[in-house]
Amino acid sequence: MRQTVLITAFLLLTKNAIAQEQHKPYDNIPVFFDEIKTASKQNTGLWNKDLYGPMLLVDPKTREIFANEPDTEGLLKLTGNVYSGILQDKINIANTAINWNGKRWAMIMLPLPQDKENRLNLLAHESFHSIQPSLGFTLSNAENNHLDQKDGRIYLRLEMEALKKAVQSSSEKEIQKHLTNALMFRKYRHSLYKNSNTTENLLELNEGIAEFTGAMFSGRSKAQMPQFLTSGIDEFLKKPTFVRSFAYHTTPVYGYLLHTKNKSWNRKISDTTDLTDYFVKAFRIKIPDGLKEAASNRADVYNGRVIIEEETEREEKTKKLIAEYTLKFIDQPHFEIKFEKMNISFDPRNIVPIEDKGTVYPNIRVTDKWGILTVENGALMSPNWDKISISNPTQTTDKKISGDGWTLELSNGYTIEKDQTSGNYKLKKPVK
Repeated sequence: MRQTVLITAFLLLTKNAIAQEQHKPYDNIPVFFDEIKTASKQNTGLWNKDLYGPMLLVDPKTREIFANEPDTEGLLKLTGNVYSGILQDKINIANTAINWNGKRWAMIMLPLPQDKENRLNLLAHESFHSIQPSLGFTLSNAENNHLDQKDGRIYLRLEMEALKKAVQSSSEKEIQKHLTNALMFRKYRHSLYKNSNTTENLLELNEGIAEFTGAMFSGRSKAQMPQFLTSGIDEFLKKPTFVRSFAYHTTPVYGYLLHTKNKSWNRKISDTTDLTDYFVKAFRIKIPDGLKEAASNRADVYNGRVIIEEETEREEKTKKLIAEYTLKFIDQPHFEIKFEKMNISFDPRNIVPIEDKGTVYPNIRVTDKWGILTVENGALMSPNWDKISISNPTQTTDKKISGDGWTLELSNGYTIEKDQTSGNYKLKKPVK
């Protein structure tokens, strides 16, 4: 089964960008294209490659597209200096890279951030994704469900607190001390969860390196960068889950601090690089023996006591939520939809892993041969991404079906049926 997964990068939008209203045509679109084009030329040396290429800016409300060049199928029409058109309903809208109408595009949702540095950061991040395969990096978004467990969250938070102190420090001695502790917390976390180093590394090589690229393209000054990285971590730590978004804040800090010493470090990595070991070696870190004892002894330097108390309380609340989701999507009758050729977009900030049963996505949109599924009140994705479960339908017509917080628009020939024994619903394919 061929799958395409789009992660909606809401975390890259500032509060100002979210609040910004656009009631008139996007007159500044050519300016935005010129900004990223100029930044790409100025920063070609970062990857020895120009990031500026095909770019789609999309209004998620109207599905109107603004592009910097034409597509190969003639959907986009030139108006002034910008190509525009309407994106088909079957295409999910997200901040991502997408193969569409004959080209590989960077897709970014409108409105863009009002702040120029944040705007360039976002545009460069998604532009990196569009050239990522040509640089030898495989696009991967591995599950890191251990980061929704108590100890996983504790030692990620401690690592990030240490990174904040490192990027705020002025002396090499202090930077080295905090980097040592950050990587020590990381190594201990990895020792607690099997294969966690591998799954975290995959996301950091994908989203982490893309966000490092965005930060370096942003034009922020040497004085601005530490504040940007620190405030980004503070905002991240308020999110309900860390499993798919931590890499946006770990890799950029390590990458920025290493860039001040070695401006070509990123050109020496590939999609087989273990970034943890790479950073340990590059910063000449000596990880202490007895990780458990060392992590415990140094936790209080980074507010460890409060972090542990908060995570213990959160764990109890999460157990109740998981029990509710397990009842809703597994134990009681539900609607199970198998994928054929799916395309998915979702909000990564509030997902809830359920051990080996999969992950609940409160907000998700799926397009497939069978139609379009829009969920606003939770759906359970299977562990291997071959099916999705929602609550049973409450309203049914020939083409549109709905239930608790979801709607399904069926393609021609598809129907649903109920298993009278289990009470579960499933899709029926067209009869050939």
